[in-house]
Amino acid sequence: MNNPVIQITPLGFPWETSDPFLFCVHHEDFYPPGNDQMGPDVSLEGRNIGNDFNVKDGFRMYHGQTVPGFPAHPHRGFETVTIARKGMVDHSDSIGAAGRFGNGDVQWMTAGKGVQHSEMFPLLNKEADNPFELFQIWLNLPKAKKMADPHFAMLWKEDIPVYKHKDDQGLTTEIDVIAGEVENVKALDPAPDSWAADPKNEVAIWTIRMEANASWNLPKASKGVNRRLYLYKGASIKVGGKDVPNYCAVRLDPELGGLVENGDHESYLLLLQGRPIGEPVVQHGPFVMNTAQEIQNTMNVFQATQFGGWPWPSYDHVHPETRGRFARFADGTVVEK
Repeated sequence: MNNPVIQITPLGFPWETSDPFLFCVHHEDFYPPGNDQMGPDVSLEGRNIGNDFNVKDGFRMYHGQTVPGFPAHPHRGFETVTIARKGMVDHSDSIGAAGRFGNGDVQWMTAGKGVQHSEMFPLLNKEADNPFELFQIWLNLPKAKKMADPHFAMLWKEDIPVYKHKDDQGLTTEIDVIAGEVENVKALDPAPDSWAADPKNEVAIWTIRMEANASWNLPKASKGVNRRLYLYKGASIKVGGKDVPNYCAVRLDPELGGLVENGDHESYLLLLQGRPIGEPVVQHGPFVMNTAQEIQNTMNVFQATQFGGWPWPSYDHVHPETRGRFARFADGTVVEK
């Protein structure tokens, strides 16, 4: 019997992905209660403020000075899919869009021909800890779409389709279908210029929770599709009968599907899948194009235009402490949640 497992590798930072994805990062921090500035209500002494990626006392400040997160920075030529599993993210960008999202919400942003945005992590709870967990997935754009207009969309937790499977023991596997479909449970529409917008590309982004000892048959996909399954929290699992340790990635043969069997603890997994774009990739920091000359042109354009400038009071802009979840789009439309 053929086994679907091609390769098992330990997870590093960032996580290795396959075309059409560029990479995936998983941030998990255990922030203390917040202060009046929505930063951590503890001393930041001893940290490399502005470039704090080492876990100290359970958390990192990243590039944040006061509030953790990533102040304004540019992107061009790809998309970011940001899954905010715990805690809140404050988004602001150079096209005037903004939002506060978290606790299961997903933001899908097409950088296209160029955008600046900031992603700050306000600590809104002053009375208790502020646990935080986030995935950011970089999904490439094909050459024909790299200069698309920037686009910002929200997939709210309440609207994201969920697939639930009970095995013969009555144990549950639950999947948030962020892109693609599982057994006719279809995701919300992706960004219009995305590689994921064409169903023939079979792009799938699924976050998966398996009860202890649960089992589930991973559905098949087409030949040539790249598929990886990431076990990032929980017990060991078996895929097609092969043991997969915790905090490992599994590269899979999409045509074979495969039985996924969980161990003795609840497990959390991420699946990334898609037909490869198959074009040259030249990356320079936050810019992803097809040639070195395009990268140089991008740098020149950003220096000259700042991709529209920065309309917010500060590069680490956060929204008012009392503001709930919301999205303000570039056309002025506001959605409150």
